[in-house]
Amino acid sequence: MRRALRHRSLLIGMGLTGILVAMALISLAWTPYPVEGVDVSSRLRPPGSAHWLGTDHLGRDVLSLIMAGARNSIAVGVTAVGIGLVLGTPLGLLAAARGGLADEAVGRLTDVAFAFPTVLSAILITALTHPGMVNSIVAIGIFNIAVFARVARGAALQVYGREFVRAALALGRTRTDVALRHVLPNISSPLIVQATIQFAVAILAEAALSYLGLGTPPPTPSWGRMLLEAQTYMFVDPRQALWPGLAIALAVLGLNLLGDGLRDLFDPRLRILRLG
Repeated sequence: MRRALRHRSLLIGMGLTGILVAMALISLAWTPYPVEGVDVSSRLRPPGSAHWLGTDHLGRDVLSLIMAGARNSIAVGVTAVGIGLVLGTPLGLLAAARGGLADEAVGRLTDVAFAFPTVLSAILITALTHPGMVNSIVAIGIFNIAVFARVARGAALQVYGREFVRAALALGRTRTDVALRHVLPNISSPLIVQATIQFAVAILAEAALSYLGLGTPPPTPSWGRMLLEAQTYMFVDPRQALWPGLAIALAVLGLNLLGDGLRDLFDPRLRILRLG
């Protein structure tokens, strides 16, 4: 705990991530104005006491949209990262434990997934179905499965080379039992770090998909769609693009700093190597 309190990047990341989560939780019960409340007579108003961040082209309160957009981003990020963890980690453990054909099969599957980035996968999925939040989650989740499978496999291979794992196998423990009792707890740290990083990637990907019209459909607030709507008014009111862009940047920065801080906290040798 003392080492964590001295880590500046970790503290900044925790603070920014905490603000993101707090906005999302507060928006579940309260926003300054109704998120879907349209007041054309108040359109494009500058920040003031009534509207702290001003209003958009439909007269909606920008702060309320930012708060509700945080809720949407977290929902997409948590679900997509959860899909990657739940499906990708067992694949990585299987590849490391069995080797041979299983390792080769998992490796080729992850190569195929990496060949189709998130946005390209979403375009393909929406071409077959229709745009929406579910398709965004599926596209981001498929990419995360490959990421977590690679991370779990690499970390598990290192653990399988240790003496206590060899001893457990020599005593007749099944590979499944060894993977769950010994390997998985010892690779949890890199998985947690990767989860925070992929959370940031998911938020950025969801914003990009919404900007392209492939993500969360209206009237559900989305930071990416706010940027899409703001580009029409860039020369009239540039603040329309400033606030959602700043929200995306701070959310991604906070999660990346949190991931870097957790990596240094779990393995202090990495920080010593960077400083030395």
